[in-house]
Amino acid sequence: MVKHPIILNKTTVAKSRLFCIEALQIQFSNGQLRHYERLAKCGASYGAVLVIPMLDKDTVLLIKEYSAGLHRYEVGLPKGKVDAGETFLEAANRELKEEIGYGAERLQHLTSFSMAPSYLEHTTEIILAEQLYAEKLMGDEPEELEIIPWPIANINELIATGGCSEARSIAALFLAKEFMLQTK
Repeated sequence: MVKHPIILNKTTVAKSRLFCIEALQIQFSNGQLRHYERLAKCGASYGAVLVIPMLDKDTVLLIKEYSAGLHRYEVGLPKGKVDAGETFLEAANRELKEEIGYGAERLQHLTSFSMAPSYLEHTTEIILAEQLYAEKLMGDEPEELEIIPWPIANINELIATGGCSEARSIAALFLAKEFMLQTK
């Protein structure tokens, strides 16, 4: 059985409205000491969701929105943070209503994804949404999001366009494609 390393010291070295960078001093079971930095949860964090909205068994609804990190518009899945007092499923349904104007009668938690786990203290809950119905809530997006119906069977073509590069969305789409094939 592998013994987890011990965090000997944890210091916040930088902080913004959204992010905290922590410096960690870690001791491994063999006595080795190492220094790491990570992007940590800052303040109250209740998690995040990424939603796969299935219009029908063959069609997923994607969104096109501005991504500041890449300074371009990116195609992907609806996503957002979990608010205080919400479950992952409630947050997923709210994000759907805010971003694509649909709610879901059926929500299913598929898995959790991490991104760069060596550097980020963050996971995203992957939620499949089915049996959609029209309902729009006001969201926090600065502009209306473009909604793109896409055949779930054609994920490779979506990736080939270059407009969808976010690893979480791509992995979730392949996961949903397999799930939908198994439930047909």
